[in-house]
Amino acid sequence: MAPVGAVNGYAILATVAALPVSTWRYLWEPEDVRHLGPMAQDWHAAFGFNQDDTKIPLVDGLGVALVCVQALHRRVEELTVEVDRLREAASVNKPETAL
Repeated sequence: MAPVGAVNGYAILATVAALPVSTWRYLWEPEDVRHLGPMAQDWHAAFGFNQDDTKIPLVDGLGVALVCVQALHRRVEELTVEVDRLREAASVNKPETAL
């Protein structure tokens, strides 16, 4: 395998956030069977990873999920640093109470 290029996790996360997700079933399955996920056509339109718009390759689904987890982890770390900074600033600027 040869790497093709870097991935912007935040861009992938935004694409996933906008991706329609619904319950569905294959036509040959009983009426009470349900799966949860995007339609392959929506997936293909969003990412274009596969030439076939009738399937979502497992490796692509796992890759998208993994990069989204990484992007969310980075965002949580950024927000944690910001909250810590704001707490520190609030405690430094807190007026002393009179006795």
